[in-house]
Amino acid sequence: MEIRTRRERHYAVAAPRGRIDAVTAGEFETAIRELIGKTGCKVLIMNFGDLEYISSAGLRAILAVAKVLKAGNGSLVFASLKDTVLNVFKISGFESMFAIYPNEDAAIQKAEG
Repeated sequence: MEIRTRRERHYAVAAPRGRIDAVTAGEFETAIRELIGKTGCKVLIMNFGDLEYISSAGLRAILAVAKVLKAGNGSLVFASLKDTVLNVFKISGFESMFAIYPNEDAAIQKAEG
């Protein structure tokens, strides 16, 4: 798994590529926590356009990151979910817990609005 990140004025974007599973979930969570700590962002946009698969371990990592953001009055939003990942979000109830946008531009518009 590889994660591209960038910081903008009011938000940060993280774009993981590949899989977030039992093998990579810890690495993913650590990288995202470091991004939040370094940038102090209040809104984190997760662009999942290049994410092929997410397991329950990946979902737990997302919840841990969301908890960190919430403690700092921040939020976690998602963009560009592929059908396979979106189905996991629907089955797990994440679709009702998080804002999901069709693409990164829509998520950015919301973050800047």
